[in-house]
Amino acid sequence: MYQDRRCRLSLRMSMLSSEPSSVLAGRAVAAYGGAARWRAASTVDAHFDCGGLLFGWKRRTLRFPDLHIRCAVREPLVRIEPIDARGHAAILEGHDVRLERPGGSTVDLRRDAGRRFPYGRRLLSWDQLDLAYFLTQAMWNYLVLPGLLLREDIEWRQLSGSTLEGRFPAHLPTHCAVQQYRFDPLSGLLEQYDYTAEAFGRWAKAAHLVTEHRTAGGLAYTARRRVKPRGPGGAPLPGPLLIWADIHRFALLPPSPDRDESP
Repeated sequence: MYQDRRCRLSLRMSMLSSEPSSVLAGRAVAAYGGAARWRAASTVDAHFDCGGLLFGWKRRTLRFPDLHIRCAVREPLVRIEPIDARGHAAILEGHDVRLERPGGSTVDLRRDAGRRFPYGRRLLSWDQLDLAYFLTQAMWNYLVLPGLLLREDIEWRQLSGSTLEGRFPAHLPTHCAVQQYRFDPLSGLLEQYDYTAEAFGRWAKAAHLVTEHRTAGGLAYTARRRVKPRGPGGAPLPGPLLIWADIHRFALLPPSPDRDESP
């Protein structure tokens, strides 16, 4: 098993290039710790709270407090717990999502979960697997962003001195195929992230604002994220607040033979 895990790790490392694809991407990667640090890492470990109007609409719950997330840097492998009052964990592997009991047994599983959202599979509410898929894939995209800028399977294009466009392949779970990231031109830190949250609908054009950064272990990370509707010109509308996430603790971990790297 250990040898298999080492082989998987070797394959994942090949997905990250040694250098960013543009000047702006390089500035952003440097702002979040540098390419060498992210290439040497295997896992993001963090604690966060989240909530918002859209969660209230779909799950009748406005806030999910004190969640622990572990996600692989090189591939969409994510574990978030507890996802509910029973202590279940939400686990993403590629496009598949499952719920696990605290003891490790599977409660429910949905293959290729991202394909179940188009055309309003559930117009008025989501089930627990819907929520699990949306939250795990979203947080993976948010927390491993510097690693995304180094991926060889995402097509990155610099649109201006502050904006990158990413075109995502179908095998990566994400909000939509084409997304834009706006960075502070001096610091390289993310300021706004624009996408369409297709899990809600093609109308769900989001302006995802990063309102605070913090540091942990000398590493900058996005501590406060606020999602609002995006206006026709790309600027965020005053409201409502659709989704929010506060990251309280953040660590970028290297691979370890003694630590299980699976979600």
